[in-house]
Amino acid sequence: MSVPDAMPLPVAGVGVGEELKQAKEKEDAEKYSFMATVTKAPKKQIQFADDMQEFTKFPTKTGRRSLSRSISQSSTDSYSSAASYTDSSDDEVSPREKQQTNSKGSSNFCVKNIKQAEFGRREIEIAEQDMSALISLRKRAQGEKPLAGAKIVGCTHITAQTAVLIETLCALGAQCRWSACNIYSTQNEVAAALAEAGVAVFAWKGESEDDFWWCIDRCVNMDGWQANMILDDGGDLTHWVYKKYPNVFKKIRGIVEESVTGVHRLYQLSKAGKLCVPAMNVNDSVTKQKFDNLYCCRESILDGLKRTTDVMFGGKQVVVCGYGEVGKGCCAALKALGAIVYITEIDPICALQACMDGFRVVKLNEVIRQVDVVITCTGNKNVVTREHLDRMKNSCIVCNMGHSNTEIDVTSLRTPELTWERVRSQVDHVIWPDGKRVVLLAEGRLLNLSCSTVPTFVLSITATTQALALIELYNAPEGRYKQDVYLLPKKMDEYVASLHLPSFDAHLTELTDDQAKYLGLNKNGPFKPNYYRY
Repeated sequence: MSVPDAMPLPVAGVGVGEELKQAKEKEDAEKYSFMATVTKAPKKQIQFADDMQEFTKFPTKTGRRSLSRSISQSSTDSYSSAASYTDSSDDEVSPREKQQTNSKGSSNFCVKNIKQAEFGRREIEIAEQDMSALISLRKRAQGEKPLAGAKIVGCTHITAQTAVLIETLCALGAQCRWSACNIYSTQNEVAAALAEAGVAVFAWKGESEDDFWWCIDRCVNMDGWQANMILDDGGDLTHWVYKKYPNVFKKIRGIVEESVTGVHRLYQLSKAGKLCVPAMNVNDSVTKQKFDNLYCCRESILDGLKRTTDVMFGGKQVVVCGYGEVGKGCCAALKALGAIVYITEIDPICALQACMDGFRVVKLNEVIRQVDVVITCTGNKNVVTREHLDRMKNSCIVCNMGHSNTEIDVTSLRTPELTWERVRSQVDHVIWPDGKRVVLLAEGRLLNLSCSTVPTFVLSITATTQALALIELYNAPEGRYKQDVYLLPKKMDEYVASLHLPSFDAHLTELTDDQAKYLGLNKNGPFKPNYYRY
């Protein structure tokens, strides 16, 4: 029988299996030998020579510039003002030294870059979507123009949300001039959008102390224009007008103040008999205290800390100085993420609340060496002193959630033996001679608005409250409000709340006549006495 040519003949003394094994080894040896040869050969220079020649036809510099231009153009197309954040050509030039005009030819403003106005307008439009109550108030009242003739000078955080408030006041008939209450919280693109719309705004992110007061003065001091209403956040504007322009201050028809610090200053003026105009304490209105201070800070504290430090809170030891509404919000958020939270407090009622909420109330000196994060929210001064800072552990994070920058003694850190190292925007490492570092956020200024943003919906509640307070003071008949500090009428608080309920599709129960008579209430409110604690 003949054997097919395709089948190899067995070798004497070697089985078929052994033969196949040898054949496989020979095949592998040939393959590896070929690979070694290929590796040694300069194949890439030969194979891609034409391609390399073709590539080098384009000058390197031109090629890179074209690529960069392509990326920049693409970014601009998809995100209108992205260039405003990456172009640093004007960063070293102070806005005070620039000559800028808006599209109408007006130069009655001072902002970082008027060219960012389009992007800022988009930010404002986004904010309007979650501020439906304030927009509703604008639509209801703009026909009546309840603020016609009002000349409002304001000093608040300049964000997309406050821009909606400013434009609402203008729609209701007011003329507005505005500055920022915090040197780090201004959104430059929003300030540009307001300037483009005709609002005299003087503010930019990263002002110096001198710039800060210059901006306030430019708002107040203008030939042919005199303010008759003040909207303040922190009391700096009120203090400036009172000290520098006493004749203007006497003609003010009303002051609306929304911060703990500013309200404290107003009560001091009132107690000393120096407050010659009526003032509305918006900070202690229910809609401000419970929503802006509590719920807003509950969310924004984490946002600010995460953006600046990327810290994980599970298991971290945190001390919160102050257990008011802001402190309660901060503590609730930190506890929910697994942090071990301590409280410092001077008020026995707030301290007892902290204990009942499961927190340990301590003195700062007792825990300062062991905590990982220190947060102040008292509205006081020198809550965290140099002695405390000296005793902190390495990499301890220090920040402030109160309005003013007086709570942390930052001035004491500006000494020759300490080194300041800026590691990212609003984040400084303060380095001691032994190498210890303390992480200081926003140079001790308000964390959430300096380093992040705050929930738009909550700011809608505050802004609506401020607008109603301004309308009330401006239109009140003579004699209703004397030269003193007043709380927002309860009826207005309830009205602000009712405007926001449709956002949740909430339906209020209505009292029957018999029920209203039994409780001694008007069916339409107010439903609680002024002394009621919500």
